Amino acid sequence: MARSLDGLVLAPVADQAAGQVGTRTRFAYHEKDGEIWAEYAGGDVVRGHLVGTRSGDRLDFRYVQLRADGTTASGHCVSAVVELADGSVRLEETWEWESGAGSGTSVVEQVTEHDS
Repeated sequence: MARSLDGLVLAPVADQAAGQVGTRTRFAYHEKDGEIWAEYAGGDVVRGHLVGTRSGDRLDFRYVQLRADGTTASGHCVSAVVELADGSVRLEETWEWESGAGSGTSVVEQVTEHDS
């Protein structure tokens, strides 16, 4: 199993559509006893939260966010936790909106302070 996500900051490697997370979005992850949660913001997202579980290298969580245009959105995501050769963490995500139409895949990777 890849290392704990607790205290890590991750960011998308590519932009998604307008109103969604993008390369300027930062996720601050927490993990304890199989529970995961994160706060996120940046780009078109004013404030977001996710909460779920981790079993091995699989995350299963729901997310909700407030967008810069004042709308809200929520969805479900399943992610594979991958530890990279340099020891950093990547999440390979498959997500779907529950508040509207749309689904897709994305990748977020651990960032260091000088990357932020």
